[in-house]
Amino acid sequence: MYLVYQPEGSDEPQRFKYQPTKLMSAERERLEKLTGRDFSDFTKAVLSGNSLCRRALLFVFLKREHPTTRFDDVDFAWDELTLEHSRAELEEIRARAAEDAPADQRAAVLAALDAEIADAYEEPEGKVLPPIAG
Repeated sequence: MYLVYQPEGSDEPQRFKYQPTKLMSAERERLEKLTGRDFSDFTKAVLSGNSLCRRALLFVFLKREHPTTRFDDVDFAWDELTLEHSRAELEEIRARAAEDAPADQRAAVLAALDAEIADAYEEPEGKVLPPIAG
């Protein structure tokens, strides 16, 4: 999964690989402090679209590249920050949907996933990790 940040006026988006289980302990603790949520609740809130949690996550990624970044410096329009599945993740979701989607909806679900897969960012080979830390 990727957190994709493209501020207005920028030509290319910044793409941050988001694997909750790979965040360092200091980063997880900072996310908990900033958001007032324990880490497993934080990961769920990021997926559901919680603005504070997404801002905190962007802050952590930006701070890696620019250590002097302060949380108050991170401000974005809602359409400048998205969470996207990688192609491998979407293919895994499609495989599950092919088995689990109701028969009357399966064709539409698979067609929608195929369209997303065609446009998805292709990451280097590797194991697909779940987006929520357990």
